[in-house]
Amino acid sequence: MNHLISFADDHILTLVTFLPGLGATLLLFFPRRDRDIRWFALFFSVLTFLASLHLPWHYDYAKSGFQYELNVPWISTPNIHYHLGVDGISLWLVVLTTFLVPLSVLISWTSIKERVKEFFILMLILETAMIGVFVSLDLFQFYFFWEATLIPMALLIGMYGHERRIYAAVKFFLYTMVASVFMLASMIWLYSKTGTFDFVEIQQAIAAGQVAGFGHAAQWLFLGFFVAFAVKVPLFPFHTWLPDAHVEAPTAGSVLLAGVLLKMGTYGLLRFNLGLFPEAARRNAPWIITLAIVGIIYGALVALVQPNMKKLVAYSSVSHLGFCVLGIFSFTQMGVDGAVYQMLNHGVSTGGLFMLLGMIYERRHTYEIKEYGGLATPMPVFATFFMVIMLASAGLPMLNGFVGEFLVLSGAFQAKMLYGILAASGVIWGAWYLLWLYQRTFFGDVTVQANNNLRDLNARERLSLWPIAVMALVMGIVPSMFLRQIDPAVKVALAPFATGMNALAPAAHHFTQVIAQVIGR
Repeated sequence: MNHLISFADDHILTLVTFLPGLGATLLLFFPRRDRDIRWFALFFSVLTFLASLHLPWHYDYAKSGFQYELNVPWISTPNIHYHLGVDGISLWLVVLTTFLVPLSVLISWTSIKERVKEFFILMLILETAMIGVFVSLDLFQFYFFWEATLIPMALLIGMYGHERRIYAAVKFFLYTMVASVFMLASMIWLYSKTGTFDFVEIQQAIAAGQVAGFGHAAQWLFLGFFVAFAVKVPLFPFHTWLPDAHVEAPTAGSVLLAGVLLKMGTYGLLRFNLGLFPEAARRNAPWIITLAIVGIIYGALVALVQPNMKKLVAYSSVSHLGFCVLGIFSFTQMGVDGAVYQMLNHGVSTGGLFMLLGMIYERRHTYEIKEYGGLATPMPVFATFFMVIMLASAGLPMLNGFVGEFLVLSGAFQAKMLYGILAASGVIWGAWYLLWLYQRTFFGDVTVQANNNLRDLNARERLSLWPIAVMALVMGIVPSMFLRQIDPAVKVALAPFATGMNALAPAAHHFTQVIAQVIGR
């Protein structure tokens, strides 16, 4: 049994990463029977999710560093390794990805009527690429998976989106691809000085001062990585591609874009910008935090005036991901813990909101808020699910959003009181636009005749929403279940910033301990 577990630990990341790719390959030879194709895609996505549960189940909380590592030579010249591994930061992002894909398959069951085979092939390829980003510890391999996510997502938007889908797909592709070139240049410079793309080896060489010319190049290298990740987050003012991509994408595309792809940016900032360039990160933190706070407030205010439901939720992502960036660059244990937790929260709650919007769009074929009103009368189950997931996104206590935002704001106050005060206003604006959306959409009389005959959620739709609602509740009540893996990895990531953390006032340190007890850590 021990040998079997050891074998599984050695190869589980390869299995989880490439199972969806295997499913996509087999679908290529599948006959064009749409019903069978849907069931086959659902089977492989559920199988991948079940396999990914091995990661938290067998994760050793007492060990720091990366686990489930697999490091074998891949290409001899240049020196590229097939190097996989996860820590408490990337672990749950992998599980989030495998959790959302089966739900995306379910919500696409009837909405995708043409080129069904191609749609699910693209979705499974996208899943492999997204998981690959989070488990790669070789920079070349990371970049390969990073760019590999562009093609299936751009095709999903361009082939299955709405009226302006080609414009949105091209804009998404160009923004991300051009920004990624700067990251590639930084990676090549690091390879030229170290002779390896291995993240761990490069990090150790930098820490030991063994990289020639690093002191002069660090700022430019930091900015090279930062631009690629800031566009993906998207951090203000690099956000302009996001509303178009979200509004024009099919429902599953919006769920995976908001739920996973945006987290690739915040993950990259934490893993690479802080991990490789701690001094540059500390030096650049004030203006990055300023952009994050502007994004929090700006995204919320723009969401407040949107007449289109999907665009409202898209701009809410700009605001919510600003909290993640703020937490990361606070360089505090609470702030970075909260940032990682908020990545997971946003994937669950905003992914759920996009699922709900896709269900109402299937019935009415419009996202305009003025076309609705009084939906709680013909669709009470839909209204209930919407309320729960909307309140989770707004940060209601006992639901997932509250824990992440509370931790981030606690870290922001520790770093600088002004940061916490300004960012806290984003919580108020967020509650405003979400509650106002709910009031205009569900309360009052049914003012549009077509809404009187809307059918409520069917069994398949309820099945796809229940996991989201349950997870929002579990993450709100038992955050320690997730933070016990996140916390040690964050401590390792913050080790180069320990001096600044030790300078915290005793009152702030005591406050941290109190909050830690409150959330059950």
